[in-house]
Parts: sequence; structure tokens; C-alpha cells
Amino acid sequence: MTKQYLKPLALAVSLALSLSACGKNDEQAAAPAPAPAATTPAPSASAAPAAAATTAVASVFDVSELDPSLKACADFNGFVNAKWIATNPIPADQSSWGAFNILNEKSLKTQHDIVDDASKNADSAKAGSIEQKIGWLYHSGMDEATIEKNGFDPVKPKLDAIAALKNGTDVADFITKSYADGDMQVFQFGSGGDFKHADMQIGFANEAGLGLPTKDYYTKPEYKDIRDAYVAYIAKTLELTGVSEADAKKQADDVLKFETALAAASLSPVEERDIKNEYHFVSVKEADKVTPHFSWAKFFDAQGLKIDNGFSLSQPKFFAQFDKMLASTPIDQWQAYLRFHAIDDASPYLSKNFQDNKFAFYGTTLAGQPQQKPQWKRVLGAVNASMGEALGQLYVAKEFTPEAKQRAEELVTNIRNALKARIENLDWMSADTKAKAIDKWNKFLPKIGYPDKWRDWSGLDIKPDNYYANILAAGKFNYDYDIGHIGKPTDRKEWGMTPQTVNAYYNPSDNTINFPAAILQPPFFDAKADDAINYGGIGAVIGHESSHGFDDQGAQFDGDGNQKDWWTKDDKAKFEARTDKLVKQFDDYAPLKDKPDLHVNGKLTLGENIADLGGLNVAYDALQTVLKANPTEASQKIDGYTEDQRFFLNWARVWRGNMREKTSILRINTDPHAPMGLRAMGAPSNMPAFAAAFECKAGDAMVRPADTQVKIW
Repeated sequence: MTKQYLKPLALAVSLALSLSACGKNDEQAAAPAPAPAATTPAPSASAAPAAAATTAVASVFDVSELDPSLKACADFNGFVNAKWIATNPIPADQSSWGAFNILNEKSLKTQHDIVDDASKNADSAKAGSIEQKIGWLYHSGMDEATIEKNGFDPVKPKLDAIAALKNGTDVADFITKSYADGDMQVFQFGSGGDFKHADMQIGFANEAGLGLPTKDYYTKPEYKDIRDAYVAYIAKTLELTGVSEADAKKQADDVLKFETALAAASLSPVEERDIKNEYHFVSVKEADKVTPHFSWAKFFDAQGLKIDNGFSLSQPKFFAQFDKMLASTPIDQWQAYLRFHAIDDASPYLSKNFQDNKFAFYGTTLAGQPQQKPQWKRVLGAVNASMGEALGQLYVAKEFTPEAKQRAEELVTNIRNALKARIENLDWMSADTKAKAIDKWNKFLPKIGYPDKWRDWSGLDIKPDNYYANILAAGKFNYDYDIGHIGKPTDRKEWGMTPQTVNAYYNPSDNTINFPAAILQPPFFDAKADDAINYGGIGAVIGHESSHGFDDQGAQFDGDGNQKDWWTKDDKAKFEARTDKLVKQFDDYAPLKDKPDLHVNGKLTLGENIADLGGLNVAYDALQTVLKANPTEASQKIDGYTEDQRFFLNWARVWRGNMREKTSILRINTDPHAPMGLRAMGAPSNMPAFAAAFECKAGDAMVRPADTQVKIW
């Protein structure tokens, strides 16, 4: 019900990962997305810029935020961001605070105005319009008095159904029926492009079912305190529905044992990034052999699906374990597990004690966030999860101009041309592989701002006075919409992210690069800014998403979105040797002073680090092309800084931010993106253009030695 389906592998790779994806915290939160030598000498950024530099171009970068006590060549992130971070503490209702969060808050304010207005005018709005449905959905979530009065009554029918289960067959039937109602249990199921025939959509069954962030949290000694807190949270959740303290403790222990068994058969975050672990095409009969106690034929029939050739049972080991547990796990343990997750999933829509209880574990214990977000933000998060594209339609009408879209399209063209030139001029890749890479480049589909065609919401029934029922209705509506794609041609023009999302993504299964309207704002894009600012911001974002097409995952898919080896053996070996150096670079980073043994996982973050490095190089090249066409702009300074310097300054500003220690630990363990400050420095430290721009010397921290310097795309 509350779980949003993730495309296989979360196959679409984004600039940044939202915090809510890390720890089942249902609050909406934004979270953070790196050549040739420079030709123009520039002053050292280790000191304040010369005051004599003036131009007619208005500055949109506040250089007073720079810290002249730190040297750009030693600590570029500190030089650009330390002063800002020191004077901008993390708000109590946030787990991190930085450029992404600020832009997200701006988007949320606009969205709040939209839903608040829709709520006030819903009764008089056109019957069945998205304005009315959004208004009623938001109104029902803000009706705290009714929600409080209802307590946990809304979830009682599901709890009664769980209490009536007698054996594994009943459990299998319960899971099947829950899915038909749009309520995912134990595993995930939805549509996605067939890895071998990307022009068609098939079903994907993926592992899920765990309440802790990764499998390691169930067994490793360093997470014992979190396990203990999780058991206490489970027990408290059950007690809130009237279960006795002793029985709740026993059931909580059973849930942990149950999930520990599931976790043993689950993938680690690094294993999840391995394409081989994300696609396993089988017929229905073959799937039934993996799970003889769970009938996929019966499951698909209940979903109203006709599976002709087969589907992806993506992690057979997990599903074999799931089936084993259907046959051998005591029914009371199954009931404890299903009961807890039914309440846990419903908690954001129940009375305040359930909401506070969930936040206390997922928000405070796991992420270190002291204060819950206000009700309006939490309800707005539910509106986005339930009717996000509909809200995006209203957001775009209010916020996104045709001029902004046109300018973004121009930037995309320039960045893509620079990427093509870099591929053509690679000195380590053969002509055969280059030809395949260019073919993939030719087939990129950029999407800017919002969908060409909006979704139809006419089948969704929203009431003005029943929040939980509205969430259930939206869950089923969206699930049915998603699985309705199965067996149909892939529509590359569909979006997997809403226009109001401060993010961007690349999807290798349809070879699209996607830039929602909300990210096309400062500090990423500013129509008043000089080219260096825009190319160091949104230009690098465009380059980042384009480079995902050629990262360690994207490089396994061709231009049509099919998983296909288009590399020569020698070129693949050269590519992997270069990416191994990037793995090593990030493995060496230990970003938390209090935990020097906790390092970034270079393999987990490899795809994003390749995209940062490729994207920043591509954006820099594109900027040089623009500046060559305008020599006056190329030679001028703004606030004492050259265009090359401002390019890198804005790149670092994008990644400014601070994060609570618990959130940082959680992110290092789960997030395929490196910490913000390291992204500000990781890619530039591999670029001779950065060293030239700031007159860095060999031996400076921001100048990697030649034998460790990474050059890929």
C-alpha cells in the first residue's frame, strides 16, 4: 500500500537519492545529486580575489560565502562550502541541509500553495478533476481530528484477515489477494522493460520484505543496538493495537527472526548493482518450480494478468527462501511478521501515536533527525506518492515557463555534442567499440521538464473525508496502472519522476535522460547567470545523466535499451582497469572524523562517480566551445574569478551541505551516491583543467598523482 514500486534494480539511476528511500521514513525529503588544461591563467583561489575585476555581467554567485582561509587546491569543498555550512545549521526537522534541501523546500512551498488552494476549492471544483481529487486527498490528510478519532480502526480488517490465517497456503493466498488490492507484501512486483527485448514491458518480481536498511543490519555486531531498537519499535507498534506487552515482545522477536532468515537470502547493496542479479527470465511453470508452495499462475490470475512467455523472477535465491518459509515457518511467526508490517505500512495514516512511534525509529534512531516534519509536509509527501504526476501538472502550469524549457533543451544539445566529441577522441577505445557507443549516443532521448502527455486519473476515486481509504484507493490505482504495462510496447516518453522533484535520472532500459522542471532552477540553472555558472550546474547534471549511459551498468545496455555486450574484449578490459582506479579512489575516503574506519564503498558508488567524472568533463568541454564563440566572455572575470574557476565553484556549490552523523552512516551503508562533500572534490581532483584554473601544483590534495588520476570518458 505505502510502498512505491521501484523499477528493476531501481534501474533508473538518479543524480541524488531521497532520504526516504533509505529507511522507510514516509516523510518527503530531498537529498543530494564531476580535460583539457585551461587556456586562461587565473589567480590562486587560496586568497581573496582581486577587487579590480569588474564586468557588465551581473553576479549570481555570492563570493562572500567563500572561505579565503582555506586553499582551493587543498580543500576545495571547504573553500567553497565550509563557511556556509558553519552558518547554516541543519533544521530540527531535517536529516541533512544543503543546496538540494533548500531547492526542495522551495518546490514544497509551491506545492503547498497548490494543494492548499485545491483543498479550499475542492467542493466547488469540476467533478472528477485532478484539482478536486488532490484537494480532497490533501484535506483528508490534514483532518487530524478525524484521523485521531479513528485510531487504528482503518487497519483492523487487515489485522482480522491475518489473524484468520491457519497455514502456509493461507499465507500465500493472503499475499496474492493483498497484491490484487495494491498492497505489496514480502516481495515487489511491477512492470519494466525486458532486458533482452526492451521494446516490450514484462513483469519483474524483486526481493523486498525487510524493515532494516540492509542485510548486514541483521547480523553484524556493530548494528546490535539498532537491532535492539528495531525489536522495541516492533513491540511498541503491536502494543498500540492492544497486544499485551509480553505477547508483543514475543512477536517482535519472531519478526526479527523471520526477517533475518529473509535477509540471509537477500542481496547486499553492492550485489544489487550487479545486472546479473536483476534479471532472471522464466516461464510461469519454471517459476512455480522455484516456489512450489506459491502459485505464480494463481498470482497472475488474481492480478488480472495474462503472462504469455514469462517474467523476471529476478532473485531466485530469495524466492526459494520465501517458498521454504511458506512451508516450514510456524504460522504464528508469519502472522507476527504480516501483522507488524500491516501496521507499520499504515502508521503514517493512523493516529498521532502511530505516526510518532514510526518516526522515533526510522527518523530519529536510524537517521538522527530530532523533530518530525510538520503535518502538511507529511501529507504532501503522501499526495506526491499517490498523485505525483497530477500534482506535477498543476506545478508546471504555475512554475515552468516555455522559455526555461527551450534554454534547457539548448544546454542538453550542447552537452550531448561535447559527449559525442569525447567518445570520438578517446585514445583508449577501438574504432569498433566507438561506433557502438556513438550509436547509443544517437539514440538518447532527452526529456525536459514534464511529460508530453499527462496521465489520466479518471479511474481514481478520492473522498473528502477518509484519508486511509484514499491512500488504499491510490495504491491500487497506481499498481493497476503499472502492471497494465505488462505485455505492451515500451513507451519511452513516459516519466519515472515527477516534475516537482529536485532530481534527474537516466534509465538504461529505454536510454532516456530526464530532467524534471524543479531542478531547472538556481543553483543548477539561472537565466541571469553567466555560462560558467550554468555549465557548472545544470550542464554538469546533464553530463552526469548522459554519462550514466556509459557507466559500469549503463555500458551493459545498447542504444535500444537491451542488455548486450557491445564492447571488444580488449576495450572492456581497459574500461574496467580505469573504473577500478575510481573504486580505489573512493574506497580511500573516510568522511566521518569520529569514525575513521568507516570508508565509502567504491563499488557501491561506482556508477555515480563515473557519471560525476564524465559529466563534469563533458560540461567543461561544452563550456569551452561556448566561450570560444564569445572571446570577450571567455577573457572576463566576475567578482575576480575567471569563467573556468566559476564553473568549478558552482559545481562545488551544488554539493554544499551537512548531514547528521546517523544519516551519514546510513547513507554510506546504503546509498549508491558518495557523500556530498566528496562529490564536490572527487571528480575535479582528476581534472587537469581544475588544477590549471586554480594554479594547483603537484602534491596538492586536489591534484591526484598521474598514476592514480582517473580518465574514463
